[in-house]
Amino acid sequence: MPGLTRALRCSGFFFSEGFTLFMAVAKYDDDAIQHLSAIEHIRKRTGMYIGRTADGAQYEDGIYILLKEVLDNAVDEFIMGYGKRIDITLNYNTGEVSIRDYGRGIPLGKVVECVSQINTGGKFNSDAFQFSVGMNGVGTKAVNALSTDFEVCAYRNGEFSRATFKCGELQNQKRGTCETPERNGTFVKFTPDPTIFKNFQFREEHVERRLRMYAYLNAGLSLNLNGTKIVSENGLLDLINDEARFERLYQPFHYRTKTLELVFTHTNRFSEVYYSFVNGQFTNDGGTHLSAFKEGVLKAVNEYGKKKYDGDDVREGIIGAVAIRMKDPIFESQTKNKLGNVEIRADLVAEIKKAVLELLHREPAEAEKLLKKIDETSKLRAELNSVKKLARERSSAVTIRVPQLRDCKCHLNPKKGEGEDTMIFITEGQSAGGTITTARNAQNQAVFFLKGKPLNVCNLKRDALYKNQEIYNLMKSLDIEESTDRLRYQKVIFATDADVDGLHIRNLLITLFMRFFEPIVRQGHVYILETPLFRVRNKKETIYCYTDQEREKAISKIGKGVEITRFKGLGEINAKEFAEFIGPSIRLTPVSAAQDKSMDRTLEFYMGNNTPQRRGYIMDNLVITEESTHE
Repeated sequence: MPGLTRALRCSGFFFSEGFTLFMAVAKYDDDAIQHLSAIEHIRKRTGMYIGRTADGAQYEDGIYILLKEVLDNAVDEFIMGYGKRIDITLNYNTGEVSIRDYGRGIPLGKVVECVSQINTGGKFNSDAFQFSVGMNGVGTKAVNALSTDFEVCAYRNGEFSRATFKCGELQNQKRGTCETPERNGTFVKFTPDPTIFKNFQFREEHVERRLRMYAYLNAGLSLNLNGTKIVSENGLLDLINDEARFERLYQPFHYRTKTLELVFTHTNRFSEVYYSFVNGQFTNDGGTHLSAFKEGVLKAVNEYGKKKYDGDDVREGIIGAVAIRMKDPIFESQTKNKLGNVEIRADLVAEIKKAVLELLHREPAEAEKLLKKIDETSKLRAELNSVKKLARERSSAVTIRVPQLRDCKCHLNPKKGEGEDTMIFITEGQSAGGTITTARNAQNQAVFFLKGKPLNVCNLKRDALYKNQEIYNLMKSLDIEESTDRLRYQKVIFATDADVDGLHIRNLLITLFMRFFEPIVRQGHVYILETPLFRVRNKKETIYCYTDQEREKAISKIGKGVEITRFKGLGEINAKEFAEFIGPSIRLTPVSAAQDKSMDRTLEFYMGNNTPQRRGYIMDNLVITEESTHE
């Protein structure tokens, strides 16, 4: 059973020859079969409906999906020609959200069913909603089931129908005539359940960005968030201009019809950045429409330039957006992150190619700037290939293995569903690296040793990665030289000391990944290892503390005979202790730049060749504490 043996080893099970593995299996009879109501299923299997139930720190967290599900209904009304304004009130302290649209309003006799009975809704009817994303009759019901309080009120022709719920259970309902004039539309108010979304808090930047996306996709729609209006008149053109205003190499090419909109330009970045949408839904994992966009652009550029450019040369540095409207889109999950309608690809590629060709012929001056950029990229790639060859020859002449890598047995393979628990620690020096190597689980935890501070690549080109032996070895260890899709570990973890040098090394690594391997960061693979700063103990008890506040609580708890140790570096922590910090209770802080459109400028300011400006900024913002004056 080699397959089972390998699977067990990758899961952390160890056994020797002759050892028999027995598994306790629960009794499987009639009593083992359970039936869950729709509400119970949503609350028990929340991830199926709204993704991850995190605290709101990330743009894709579930609380923003709740907001999106209600907004989708309001935006669908605008798409169908009813209501040009949506009012959103959000209390960032309590998490209470209210949304009022001015569309047709839910039919008064079906208000309760539409927000509580799964697989019920008006969007199965393509005449009522031609280009809707909320097709499955689930969205608002999930919001209802996952909220401590939920209220809905529909207004139609001077009448209303109101209902309130708690955790999806109906509390009361009322129907009658409006006492004061009310415009047609729907009002929804909800508060996410804190027992499901632990310590959640809406982040203003994530909410505003989501609303801006709706505005970009629906030119002329006015979204009012706590009294602030968010509106776009030029659709996706405004999106690309906002994202690349200071970096674009030419005026963006923009094309828009009722069912297709696309826009793109180029920057000097090394990565590709795309925004893809279906019926107003942001498909952050792309799908058929995004692959058709890439292919259509490539074919159009090759035909216009009368050359056969490599796809990588055309796409390097591109920042583009594509949005389609279609009936009956097929998504891979309820969260609708990826479009799967393969039957539309050929026609869509042809339409995009034709549209881009028209744009290039219409703006020949901008088209020449585009071709110049691609020619330069092609030339640099040819030069880079020779540098790559030398780097590989130099590396193979020394050793067939990376000397700084202590690898693990299992590796990431998303296609086979393997290696989701794999991680690699990038650490400074032999001392810390030796401790981690001894303490790690060799099945799924690898270690890479840095020799001092890595090269600052902020203002360097890609050839620097091959000329610097340490960075080249790191690329080989991660297997991201050719493509970030080949990443060998689920988590790339920076394990540096909690001092000035350690923070500098961390910033240098972040600069490296953001400049040359940005998708790894944006896809959530990069983390910072949090290790304790203090050990507080007496003869009976030991407490590890990660902050000054935790240290003070530990001192109060232990009381007399307390001994306090301050860890200055990872190398000071013995392997037995360290095994606890990288075990099941490991503390990781994600490195995220998923929605930061000014990241290049941020990196340039903090890590670029602008020392006088940085020095001035530091001096202007320096805070001298009372503690430091006594040192």
